[in-house]
Amino acid sequence: MANSIAIHSLSKTYAGTKTPALDKLTLTVKPGEVYGFLGANGAGKSTAIRLLMNFIQPTRGSAKIMGFDMVQDSVEVKKHIGYLSGEIVLWPKVTGNELFTYLMKLQSQVKNDYLSELIERFQAEPDKPIDELSKGNRQKIGIIQALMHQPDVLILDEPTSGLDPLMQEVFYDTIREASARGTAVFVSSHNLAEAQRMCDRVGIIKHGRLIHEQAIKSDQSLRLTTFRVTLSNSQDGDTLAKDTHFKFISRKGTTVVVQPKKSLAQALAALGTYPVTGISTQQLALEDEFLEYYGDGA
Repeated sequence: MANSIAIHSLSKTYAGTKTPALDKLTLTVKPGEVYGFLGANGAGKSTAIRLLMNFIQPTRGSAKIMGFDMVQDSVEVKKHIGYLSGEIVLWPKVTGNELFTYLMKLQSQVKNDYLSELIERFQAEPDKPIDELSKGNRQKIGIIQALMHQPDVLILDEPTSGLDPLMQEVFYDTIREASARGTAVFVSSHNLAEAQRMCDRVGIIKHGRLIHEQAIKSDQSLRLTTFRVTLSNSQDGDTLAKDTHFKFISRKGTTVVVQPKKSLAQALAALGTYPVTGISTQQLALEDEFLEYYGDGA
């Protein structure tokens, strides 16, 4: 099966700087896969998306979307993409309906019944000028315009920003439907709970480099017993973080999150040698994995 998105050694160094904003990014997204692109602010997420959309030119490397080169075949590429910017700016005096009508002329495959379904599903207000809408209602218009032509690829930058919890659930359901149709979804986010719930696979980017990838549904570390251990002093926290009986996950002060490497009985026996003042078990969240790779406080 050919990849819907194929990125190879994609790099960008902005004029006047020496450090790349994006450094040799290589990843793929298959049809029907939801890929979460995670990182702190300034990590390089938006640069990667702007490159994929050919809004800026790469310093090195390449990317293909549906087999078309993002630079040489930019017009053809955009026929296959539904795009939502992280800081969406729409014509203020235009209504949502007027925007949709204009975009329908650019994307001939839009089906009126699906557009109507999206408007109803998101409880949008397409009859109002966009500058009269709240942030959440503007975001709904942005989501609908990205989805309405049922594209082969969705590129979404912080898509649930401004949505209330009910509309977030509607969004997740709609993305699952798009994935089931074979749409590849590339979604940038720093909402880790959202990524764990929505994505099939995630990549963590730090200082412009992809430092970790993992599948969500098949990642057994997210299902293993996890201990959150509070110790009486910081020195014992240092020791536990390096203890070979455990996989270190994260730490905050004297509280350390670890997973047993061997049996539960051996792990409990090892913990018995520490001055533990509190202990609880939990299900590991993607947040803990994220903190393991962002452990320098970036």
